[in-house]
Amino acid sequence: MENKIERSLMPVLQKELAESHKIIILYGARQTGKTTLANDVLSKTEGKILKVNADELRYAEVLSSRDLHKLKLLTGDYDILFIDEAQRIKDIGINLKILYDNIPNLKLFVTGSSSFDLADKVKEPLTGRTSTWVLYPVSVRELSKTHNYFELQSRLEEFMLFGMYPELFRYETAQRKEKYLRELASAYLYKDILELAPVRNTSKIKDLLKMLAFQIGSEVSLNELGNSLGMSQETVQSYIHLLEKSFIVFRLSGFSRNLRKEISKRDKIYFWDLGIRNMLIDNFSPFSFRNDIGALWENFIISERMKYLSYNEIYASSYFWRTYTGAELDYVEEHNGKLYGYEIKFKKARKKAPKAWVENYGSRFQCITRDNFWEFVV
Repeated sequence: MENKIERSLMPVLQKELAESHKIIILYGARQTGKTTLANDVLSKTEGKILKVNADELRYAEVLSSRDLHKLKLLTGDYDILFIDEAQRIKDIGINLKILYDNIPNLKLFVTGSSSFDLADKVKEPLTGRTSTWVLYPVSVRELSKTHNYFELQSRLEEFMLFGMYPELFRYETAQRKEKYLRELASAYLYKDILELAPVRNTSKIKDLLKMLAFQIGSEVSLNELGNSLGMSQETVQSYIHLLEKSFIVFRLSGFSRNLRKEISKRDKIYFWDLGIRNMLIDNFSPFSFRNDIGALWENFIISERMKYLSYNEIYASSYFWRTYTGAELDYVEEHNGKLYGYEIKFKKARKKAPKAWVENYGSRFQCITRDNFWEFVV
């Protein structure tokens, strides 16, 4: 049993709730700990709090009513209204707008899985009125608050096999972790995607996810995926968009300054959590029996870096880079007008950047290995 993991967003959301008047929206995949984090924040916040679960009909009816009188009766003399999984409430965006505009002393804090955003239930009516955050599976940086470098180093294999969902840290055996991931996938993974949009063929989403799981670290051809699945390229694209909105995968585009020799048409697609990825391909074998450690490490480091950038509000653009002649970098970051190139190798460090990179973009380059990853993600 682990100590309670202190989430990076805890102090940020506390400050936001205390000092800002904006509607706080906390997004994230199911089971990443949104409700737990919200309750922790609220427990340290002064004022009278009304907590609403969007599944309860009595609340859902009022909160979808567009009736200011009813909304005032519900919120009464409360200081804070917290709505969990708010995307389930019809017209939630317009009702939050009515509350925000007409009851200025009421603070609003809501959580939602991705469908919130996709259905535009919130976006349009609430322009300029929200402060939005995303909670991901646990990050190495969060674990570093209670574990030192050597402890985390010794658990890298575990993190790369079973992933970082908060619940996993309660289980000590590989069998229990694997069981949890299978249950998570069957209960939430596909259900959430299918709630987002009318998907005609649910088995195709599962097949697509499996194919993407086998291709982490490789460039993905939408055309080839479409041919294999018997779908159009446009349908594949729209399904991948759904998977991104569900916080299951994210993509990196090829970096290019339009040099003719650079490849920029295809994307690479990574998983936010490797436990989900390994469950999809049904492979939790230890490292000594695997041939995909390089791809796992690349996915792990890039997803940890993305969490780091998000939680620290560092606005950087992320890419990979490759030329037709075969020169490549796994990860490229553009920040404050500067370019940084990274090679990601589990074992042997690469000493120098590819010649074409140095000639065109300068010498800012680093190889990230298991011996020096700490400073990059923590």
